[in-house]
Amino acid sequence: MEQRQCCVNVSVQPSRGLMDEKFLILVKDVLPASQLTVHALHKSEDGNIWEAFAHYTANATGTVNVSEDPSLGGTYSGVEPMGLLWSLQPDPGSKPGLRLRKMNVQTPMEVVISVYQGQQTEGFKDQVPLGIVLVERWYMAPGVRRIPVTDRGLTGTIFLPPGPGPFPGIIDLWGAGGLLVECRAALMASHGFACLALDYLNIPQETGKMVDNEYFETAYRVLQQDPHVLGSRIAMLGFSLGTSVTLKMAVYSKVVKLSCAVCISGSHVQPADGTMADIFGYWSKNASNIRFNKENQMISRDLLLPIPTDPSLKVDVGRLQCPLLLVVGEDDQNWPAYESAMDIKEMMERAGNNHLLTTLLYPNTGHLIEPPYTPHTRTSVFRLLVTREMSMILWGGEMVSHSHAQEDAWRKTLGFLRENLYGNRNPAATLSSHL
Repeated sequence: MEQRQCCVNVSVQPSRGLMDEKFLILVKDVLPASQLTVHALHKSEDGNIWEAFAHYTANATGTVNVSEDPSLGGTYSGVEPMGLLWSLQPDPGSKPGLRLRKMNVQTPMEVVISVYQGQQTEGFKDQVPLGIVLVERWYMAPGVRRIPVTDRGLTGTIFLPPGPGPFPGIIDLWGAGGLLVECRAALMASHGFACLALDYLNIPQETGKMVDNEYFETAYRVLQQDPHVLGSRIAMLGFSLGTSVTLKMAVYSKVVKLSCAVCISGSHVQPADGTMADIFGYWSKNASNIRFNKENQMISRDLLLPIPTDPSLKVDVGRLQCPLLLVVGEDDQNWPAYESAMDIKEMMERAGNNHLLTTLLYPNTGHLIEPPYTPHTRTSVFRLLVTREMSMILWGGEMVSHSHAQEDAWRKTLGFLRENLYGNRNPAATLSSHL
């Protein structure tokens, strides 16, 4: 897609692609050595405006290549091909504590890329751009099927890749936010995996009680019995609280037999024989450990620190029998993921199953390790289920390092899943070429 204005040519290739796919931004037909500002604008589903911008100097042919030329300033600096996505920030004057999340994966994330004369830093809506182009970023590749799951007491969504299958399966568990988040599962399906995004905290039940371990075993059976799924090749992918569930099911369940597990920003500390209610009960006992920093941002990692020595308060990962990938941000201010990873490593070494463990450690990286090019959020408003109150949570991380970590972790996670679910065969290649 291209659009000319004032003889300036702005192009983005591909203008329609998957969220984890890199794009190439070219600005042509400007005066050699002229100074320009490339600007990105996105209106989120909740109506908030997000923007990023970078300053460039055109070369001798009157061209700027964002993938190769260094940004001289703005919301990021240096050569950063995808900086205009991961450095998106709320528009000045927005309410504090915003976090950019795509909840409706059946529509694209639309980003307007514009070019302005000079080195601009504000007031973009009051200026006329030299050129403009609309970019679409999708979580669902064409042909991916989205199937709501409500039977057998479950609340979730299965995403199936195009074609008859059968495909390896993944159960995708997010954290304590308590929402059905589908973006990662949709993107996994776009890479050849049948993925069940599962809600396990906001479940409408007559009893009003939290789900028990049987709920996750039921989800496993539903995915395993789907005719489009290879029932003998199923993984679990957990983030934050989802890691606690993943580790418990992988070690203790007599129903859930995983081919591998991925745990992001999580911990193995929990009542080993307990249910979800027991986990929250354990947290509540430690709620007095929660601290606030001088900016009044809650640091909830202290709920699980120090790592207990009592074996009944830790999942016995020494019994794990499937490959495990740990993804850890070393500046995680919300969850003791690093301390937990070190303890897991020691436990597995003592048990002699450490050959199953792969650990990815990322310096200056916070808690919210999400699919690539998702804007880094160091703090945001969040309802902590232990206290039932809305608080400003400190997640941690430094924007550039965190954003690079997200990209690297996603690539290695896909590789880990392909190796253990597909036997290192590429599942029909990435589907983004069909967008």
